[in-house]
Amino acid sequence: MRSPFLQRLPDLPDVLPIFPLNGAVVMPGVQLPLNIFEPRYLTMVQAALASDHLIGMVQPRGQGEDEEDRPPIHRTGCAGRITSYSETNDGRIVLVLTGLCRFAVAEELAMQEGFRRVVPNWEPFVLDLEDTEATLDERDRFMGSLRAFCDQRSVEVPWDDLSKMADNDLVNLLCAHLPLDAEDKQALLETVPFGERASLMRGLMEMSAQASRLGTEHRH
Repeated sequence: MRSPFLQRLPDLPDVLPIFPLNGAVVMPGVQLPLNIFEPRYLTMVQAALASDHLIGMVQPRGQGEDEEDRPPIHRTGCAGRITSYSETNDGRIVLVLTGLCRFAVAEELAMQEGFRRVVPNWEPFVLDLEDTEATLDERDRFMGSLRAFCDQRSVEVPWDDLSKMADNDLVNLLCAHLPLDAEDKQALLETVPFGERASLMRGLMEMSAQASRLGTEHRH
């Protein structure tokens, strides 16, 4: 049974279609562009558009020997709402998914028209639905780590725009769009308290920048 808090939120469905995609993570409030071309996922998008416009993004955990169409998935994902949609002349769908709320996979259901569906448990991530303004303890240090990471990886960043973002929005944006390993993105997605997620993000950026510096030194 849903908590009274969740009962007041009809946006959150009891069944959610999922799009398993390695390295693709969406976070609450963050936009994720997607280019859909496989027939089963074209069908999934059309089904979502005909109902609540929600799709769950999850990452696969690898591929089993006989599971090409249904590889194991991580047990935490994030639901996003289709907020932009267009069809191309060659039959693709180009859309933007805006993150709404993370979820735990309570159960996976039988496939429907080739795409996968799960029963989401929203309870562990109800804070995603609250309009809170979490703050970084050391924003200057965090931004310094981000600059070092981006310099080492040659990542172009709109620094003026980032400087104006709220701390929570900034960290969620980086979780989704920085070039981190898939497992690192998953660890960030699964971390509920904002302070812990920000600390983990900073640690991952610092380790990556340090490893990149050491690699450069060894090459010389």
